[in-house]
Amino acid sequence: MTLDRLKNVYLIGIGGIGMSALARWFKLNQYWVGGYDQNSSALTQQLAVEGIEIFFEDDTKNIPDFVQNNKDETLVIYTPAIAVENLQYQFFKNQEFEIKKRAEVLGILTENHFTVAVAGTHGKTTTSSMIAHILTQANMPCTAFLGGILKNYNSNLLLSKESPQKTIMVVEADEYDKSFLHLSPNMSVITSTDADHLDIYGSADNVTQTFQEFTMLNKKDGVVFAKKGTNLKANAQLYEYSGQSESEEEEKLDFYADFINISNGYFYFDFINKNTTIENVKLGVVGYHNIENAVAAMAVCLALGVNTEQVKQGIETFEGAKRRFDFLKRDEKHVIIDDYAHHPTELNALLTSARALYPHKKITIVFQPHLFTRTRDFMQAFADSLTLADEVILLEIYPAREKAIEGITSKTLLQKINITNKKILSKEEVLMDIKKNTREILIFAGAGDIDRVALKSIY
Repeated sequence: MTLDRLKNVYLIGIGGIGMSALARWFKLNQYWVGGYDQNSSALTQQLAVEGIEIFFEDDTKNIPDFVQNNKDETLVIYTPAIAVENLQYQFFKNQEFEIKKRAEVLGILTENHFTVAVAGTHGKTTTSSMIAHILTQANMPCTAFLGGILKNYNSNLLLSKESPQKTIMVVEADEYDKSFLHLSPNMSVITSTDADHLDIYGSADNVTQTFQEFTMLNKKDGVVFAKKGTNLKANAQLYEYSGQSESEEEEKLDFYADFINISNGYFYFDFINKNTTIENVKLGVVGYHNIENAVAAMAVCLALGVNTEQVKQGIETFEGAKRRFDFLKRDEKHVIIDDYAHHPTELNALLTSARALYPHKKITIVFQPHLFTRTRDFMQAFADSLTLADEVILLEIYPAREKAIEGITSKTLLQKINITNKKILSKEEVLMDIKKNTREILIFAGAGDIDRVALKSIY
């Protein structure tokens, strides 16, 4: 596929975080851009403000005539989250339009760029965002396609005006549907290979094997940064990193954090490798897991030629991505946090960090399980993670693309959570409950639409 013959780009599932970044890229590069999404959101509303046409009814009549009648000048991009019976997808397929997955297009866009790809079942959004921010703050030409809205820029797309030969492309490499296998990066980061998306992969071993395949796609003259314990092999230079030093074993790693402490609500650490020590780094975002992400990002940027002072400053000024330990309210009496955590490991990291920041306060989490299959596959692990809170409020499972599975419900999960203060509420009941009973530390977590409840809670 060549981009020079294209005039129109139509995205099915345009409101997705990865899809919307592509939509913005094509719009900024003077293509006509439009698309369909099932639901209106703050993101689709912003895309509309930027001049992108969006339709919310799955009807082929909404597809503009100049798109329908110009097959050779139109590219259709779809997300695997869209059902195959989607009418617009079926129309474009039957009419033999050029149709590509989001990841395939991302692979094409990165072909002529020096590419840094960040993969992992956890941490890839924050790590890729940190890398992009450090490079941007250091005035290094950077284009970045990210899986979250960066607070520093209020966007999931950073765009360099330099030529591809001078621009570093930073991409979040999505493992869902094995999408990241379309990439061939110069540098790779693998933040985690924990089991997830077992509806796609079938087993944890298959998840690990696919990450191994991705690692081998790295260009041979490039570099791979892998978190300790992923146990991956590479056909390029391989470095291991860790977010903490607990033993002599960690101190043998290529990159790690040491002397971690919390002061005045901020995390501090020393970044250490064999050649460089950066002392007393102030983490602009919260969490032990984000120290780990920062170590990876700092290692990448040092390898790209950013100096130590710029790297340190970039981490300190990084404000994070929305919905990643996102403080919606923060004062001496009340704290409200919104987070995308939707896997047991992520919930554990979220609650552990919250407890470290607020050791003497009661922590309430409102959690919306995401997908019936994920809830089924990690039922006990979810229950164990949620017991780290003092109070748990569950919403019903957010189905997304899935149909209900018999016996897999929020009630089933609730029964397995080993604390006394727990209950299931509807979204409306949650809002009424927290207005009547103000919590000291209130956390909203999940990958569905719980963020809308979180935003309503602060008004």
